[in-house]
Amino acid sequence: MSVSNQTLAVAEATYRQAGALVREARAGYFPTVTVGVGYTRSRPSSTITSSGSLAGSIATGRGGSPTDFFQLPIDIAWAPDFWGRVRRTVESNQAAAQATAGDLETARLSLQAELAQDYFLARTLDAQKRLLDETVVAFEKSLALTRARYRGGVASQVDIVQAETQLETTRAQAIDVGVQRAQLEHAIALLTGQPASTFTLPAAPLATPPPAVPAGLPSELLERRPDIAAAERRMAGANAQIGVALAAFYPSITLSASAGFESSGLSRWLTWPSRFWSVGPAISQTVFDGGLRRAQTEQARAAWDGSVATYRQTVLGAFQAVEDNLAALRILEAEAGVQDVAVKAAQRSVALTTDQYRAGTVSYLNVITTQTIALANEVTAVQILGRRMAATILLVEALGGGWNAAELPSAEAVTERTMPR
Repeated sequence: MSVSNQTLAVAEATYRQAGALVREARAGYFPTVTVGVGYTRSRPSSTITSSGSLAGSIATGRGGSPTDFFQLPIDIAWAPDFWGRVRRTVESNQAAAQATAGDLETARLSLQAELAQDYFLARTLDAQKRLLDETVVAFEKSLALTRARYRGGVASQVDIVQAETQLETTRAQAIDVGVQRAQLEHAIALLTGQPASTFTLPAAPLATPPPAVPAGLPSELLERRPDIAAAERRMAGANAQIGVALAAFYPSITLSASAGFESSGLSRWLTWPSRFWSVGPAISQTVFDGGLRRAQTEQARAAWDGSVATYRQTVLGAFQAVEDNLAALRILEAEAGVQDVAVKAAQRSVALTTDQYRAGTVSYLNVITTQTIALANEVTAVQILGRRMAATILLVEALGGGWNAAELPSAEAVTERTMPR
């Protein structure tokens, strides 16, 4: 079964958003070119004219004649990345995009592990349901035996009531298993992107033990876990942000150019004499900012220290998860062996006590006691098998589920407009 979940859709959208931020930062390498078309018609004030015509203008009450102004400018501005601000910003955003790719794989692995756990837990309940159904059949035979002995005057009415109570209690337990089974079925439907009302999972009791999972070397774990890879990329991104903060201490240099056509008449607008142009650099340096740049640098360094601590904690948590589930599998395997012996002993006890009851040497209470013990041991054995399967799934998840750091997209891949999904 494959996972089809809205949580994955959110993680995938976050990944694409991070890739867009990389391209946004990368745009700083290139100049900005703007083109515009303008038209202005204006008339000067009658009180603001040349000194030679001021008296005549006031006497006549007329201002200057209306004029037209047509303009077609092309402006180019470029800030060369002399101090590495753009380069370090691109590096930081690329690392962040790679980290979100790791987050996407972590979410996918987590949901796949959840799906597998729900699936095998449902299979464990199927095995428990089959065990209870088989026990119900056995208790029905015991009730029939008790009734036959009652008709023969050997057993009492109390024995019949006890047998009926035990039978109906076991039937109720078998029905109750269906509640959790239905909930797990609905959870699997949600994880696979299907409506719960239309999804069904045929019963198939869990019977086989879990396969052995090779753990590998601790150093290999660093390359298998997507969350570790994501934490490492965030650490690299935080380091690049220190370079961005340091670049603010250097002057800003901007090269600008402007050219185009401008004229007061439409007929002469796009002619060669109507051309204009201007070129010039600009340099600016912040000489006082009240400690702003220093504080920003300290903030970037502190963020990097935090990302290093997060990375180390992620690695330690990964090692713990592997060791926890390895220990669980080892202990549960030993417990399963002991529990199998207990189940066989309980089954022999039921057979011997039933024969003694037929012979009239013990009461039916002894039969009920041994049957209850046997059923409890058999249910425990089924549950241990389910716990072993769950521990195996968690171990596979802790080992990265087959993922490898080589699958993390490269810096070039996250910069492309069409990113892999």
